[in-house]
This record gives sequence, structure tokens and C-alpha cells, in this order.
Amino acid sequence: MALALTPADVWAQVAAGAPLPDRHRTLVTRVCDLVIPDTDTPGAVKAGVPAFLALAIGHGISGSNAPVAAALFTGGKAPAEAGILDWLSFELDLKAGRAFLSASPDMQIRVLTDLDSQAYTRGNEKSPWRTLKGLIVTGYYTSEIGASQELRFELVPGRFDPDIPVGPKDRAWSNDWTAVEFG
Repeated sequence: MALALTPADVWAQVAAGAPLPDRHRTLVTRVCDLVIPDTDTPGAVKAGVPAFLALAIGHGISGSNAPVAAALFTGGKAPAEAGILDWLSFELDLKAGRAFLSASPDMQIRVLTDLDSQAYTRGNEKSPWRTLKGLIVTGYYTSEIGASQELRFELVPGRFDPDIPVGPKDRAWSNDWTAVEFG
């Protein structure tokens, strides 16, 4: 017997709430907004991704609720019983040279870009940022906003076109996104 859990089921749980501690709520909201900002379509915050992230971490999706090893903190200085959001706060504050949330928007973008670049270099496969960013992207593209306004969907695809020109303003097809295997 297999259990099926659809994105709609997950988003129903998100609506029921799994609140973040106050010290993390504003940070998570800002980071989600920086990763997927509002453009001509609503961004991650309007799609409810901060609440999705709280639920995902609460349930340990992708190992997100496991304590973060001290070695993954810059300088190896981890607060006691540090979780993934403690790690994020520590790293962003350290890279900003002050409280990340009090930095200018341009500085916040530079700091997050730097964190992202470091996380995706060879040898940093265990970076907690990879987990967080993956959850933000998954939360967004499984939300109603991400799936119906950001992506395009063709219920019954027509003919096979092996080489379709795609421009920078063309939206991705949700048919392709739903074929991605998560693991």
C-alpha cells in the first residue's frame, strides 16, 4: 500500500500553521523574498513559502531539522544545539558584518549571493544552504502561485518539438517541473 501526498495536501498543512520562532520569522521571510522576489508574477513570500519552510523544517524534509555540525559554521563556532535556521542567521550576520536584517538591501543581496556561490562550489555538498534553497524553490513551485502563474501548463501537449527556441521572457512548462524526481 502506498501513501500519496499531493502538493495540495502539503499546502493545506501549511495553512494550518507550523509557526517559526520569532527570532527566525523575519529572517526567513526576507531570505525567501531575496531568493524568489516579486516580478511580473508574485514571489515566494506572497506564495506562502515562509510558512511552507516552517512546516518542512518541522517535519525534517531533506534532513532540515537535524542539528547542524559545528564544522559547517564559519570558524567552527556553533551555538549549542544549532538548527538550520540558527546556522543561516549566524552565517548571514557574519558575512554582513552586522545583523543581516539591518543591512541595506544591496548588501543583503551581495551576502546571500556570496553564501550561494560558496554553497554550490565543489566540496560544499553538505552546505545547509543547499537544503534551505531547495526547500524554498520546491515550496514556491508547488504553491498555487508558482505552479499556475510562474509556470505554464499544457493539459494535453500537442506534437513533439525536439528543438523549441526559448527566449529569456518565456516561462518554463510545469509539465517539465513535475517530472523532476525529488530525493
